Amino acid sequence: FWFKLQCQAAETRGKGMAKASATGKAMAKTAGKGRPGRLEKAETAKRAGSKKVRSSLLEKGRVDRKLVKAATTMTTEKWAELQKGMDEKWPLPEYMGGEKGHMQFKDEAFSIVTRWTASTKIEYRPHAKRPGSKSHLRYESYSKARTVGEALRLGTYPCDWCWDFERGFIRVVGGEIREFPLDNNEIKDGRTCTGEAVTDVDRVIHTWYRRELAKQLGMSVADLGKEVPHAESPVIRGQRLLAQRDAKARLEAAEREGRAITDEEMLLTLKRWAFHKNPWRTNVMREGESWVYSDTLGLLRDRQGDIHLTAPTRRYPQVAELFARWLTDRLPADAKGFTFTSMNVNCNYAAQLHRDNGNFGPSFIKAFGELSGGELNYWPEDAGGKLQALPKAKKVQFNLGSDLALFNGNCGHSVQDFSGTRYSVVYFTLGCHPDMLQSDRDRLQRLGIPCPAKAEDPFALLRPPRGYD
Repeated sequence: FWFKLQCQAAETRGKGMAKASATGKAMAKTAGKGRPGRLEKAETAKRAGSKKVRSSLLEKGRVDRKLVKAATTMTTEKWAELQKGMDEKWPLPEYMGGEKGHMQFKDEAFSIVTRWTASTKIEYRPHAKRPGSKSHLRYESYSKARTVGEALRLGTYPCDWCWDFERGFIRVVGGEIREFPLDNNEIKDGRTCTGEAVTDVDRVIHTWYRRELAKQLGMSVADLGKEVPHAESPVIRGQRLLAQRDAKARLEAAEREGRAITDEEMLLTLKRWAFHKNPWRTNVMREGESWVYSDTLGLLRDRQGDIHLTAPTRRYPQVAELFARWLTDRLPADAKGFTFTSMNVNCNYAAQLHRDNGNFGPSFIKAFGELSGGELNYWPEDAGGKLQALPKAKKVQFNLGSDLALFNGNCGHSVQDFSGTRYSVVYFTLGCHPDMLQSDRDRLQRLGIPCPAKAEDPFALLRPPRGYD
């Protein structure tokens, strides 16, 4: 309302102009015997032009600074007064490290904003932007929004949301937030795989994020969509290409500096990786779950019995190499002989009690992320039988957030509930490893994955379980 008044005031500078306009309009109407005259037509065109100016002030793009000044009602002094105490009430996100963002948004901003929905409830910091700019006028309008859907209708875009979020101008206070960004592969006939209607917010975020991924990769949106592998959408493909690029740079930096791959480098790569909704790992799924976020890098035996390197290993080899090197760089002295063929890379699920039937021998596991809980429950003397019969008092528990744990995957184990974001990597060997092709063995070796010998002893590091009877 205040904005409309200011634009009207800008149109009629002073009472004299207003009277002259009204007189001219009346004369033109009389002369034309009820038909609009030239002055009336001019006034109508002026009003139409003013509406266009008002609209342009709320949209992206350049605009005359005089129009901005005429539409601004808040003084700089008043604005400064309103800012007192606001930085404490509206702090920057923790990941910003106390520094306001730039146009190159951080990965965390993309991760957060791309999971918003039309019904995500938000709150804007009052009067956050200094008067005298078009940004101030736009912000005063769209900051009235209470959901992301309303913010979109009031003329904001995902880039605005990232910009404001990294400056502490916007925060989420409730509503629906997705666990992962909506994947285009999950949309059919305008609905998601869970039956929800796809909204304008979903479409805008997906289009914008795809464009951002292409920009980061230095390619066009059209090129990003070309030659997309099976089971990958352009967005998943883009994220994984970025993970591959970053992993390669981290490996080169570690080699150049003569150091090990760090936990932080592992976490950053895991955050960048786009996880696959895996429906095949039914042994780890809790009741009601039909899939988990899990990918296998390295060797795999598929459901047809073929033994081969997984497609993600071939497409993004430096991601697999970085994960492998993280472990081999820090193997304990008494486990230097540990070998493996494969890595399960998991995100945000707590596995039910299960055994990894078909594993060769021992496995290493480590969790990453900002979380509490998520410990590994493990029954080291489990020699078989009903899982539900395992004695609860005999379990061993590992804090995987701080510990690298060696365990026998063929014994019963599960994951405690957790809060936060939890990634884990499990290093293991397939029981059928002697049958792998020599070319695959050579490829794994080049990626820094130390494969076991065909006659490897499965109990070289951990003795056989004795049972609980």
